[in-house]
Amino acid sequence: MNAPANNGFELSSLLDAIFKKYHYDFRQYAEASLKRRVAAALTHFGCATVSELQNQVLHQPHLFGALLEILTVQVSDLFRDPSYYKSIREKVVPYLQTYPSLKVWVAGCATGEEAYSLAILFAEEGLLSRTLIYATDINPSSLRVAEDGIYDLRRFARFSQSYLQAGGRASLSDYYTANNSSVVLDRGLRKAILFSDHSLATDTAFAEVELVSCRNVLIYFDTELQDRALGVMRDSLRRKGFLGLGQRESLRFSKHADAFLELVPEERLYQRL
Repeated sequence: MNAPANNGFELSSLLDAIFKKYHYDFRQYAEASLKRRVAAALTHFGCATVSELQNQVLHQPHLFGALLEILTVQVSDLFRDPSYYKSIREKVVPYLQTYPSLKVWVAGCATGEEAYSLAILFAEEGLLSRTLIYATDINPSSLRVAEDGIYDLRRFARFSQSYLQAGGRASLSDYYTANNSSVVLDRGLRKAILFSDHSLATDTAFAEVELVSCRNVLIYFDTELQDRALGVMRDSLRRKGFLGLGQRESLRFSKHADAFLELVPEERLYQRL
């Protein structure tokens, strides 16, 4: 007998219902990943079947926030994959320094660590004062965490090491204030970032930017939705603009591959032709 979360008809029905009632579109997310998360939701809500879960979240709207937390992956670190940021510093920043003003889009920003990492890097390269960073996600609670810029102090020993490996020019502690068990990031970083709601599954390009960083988001989409998302990012980039993806992501088999040059292939950094 199939596990409840593996019932394809019930899963499709749940995703259709979520889209119609709450306007969050998970219908083209990668099936294997979705099944794992729905199985976790069944446990969390104490449901025996996906149909029972659907009934709960449709008739008790206050429960949807908790389901959204389970369905969206909110994993992020400051300077995660340090070599990526080092490559931006060495290969992308020299181009960006030629522009009088800059716009950057961090798509799928989760709780904000990637956006703050870029803000720190740009500050050290003398670019932050002329840069606006758009950081977007579909999860409102994650966006609230990102806007606050307050994180667990226990994470910062690892973050500090990653910062130095990414080519940091000072000490990460220069960019935050420790308060008991928490860290508050510098307000100057926060002023350069606009956090807002945006869905790569349903929304379109909203600004022309010089850099899009969308890391470890596409791996949760099926092929069709990956192409849609990449098209939105391509449309957002000005000519000669830059795109950064996660280590397990690639343009290679996308229909948009011909629009980009591989700038740093091992770091999944591309430049729009």
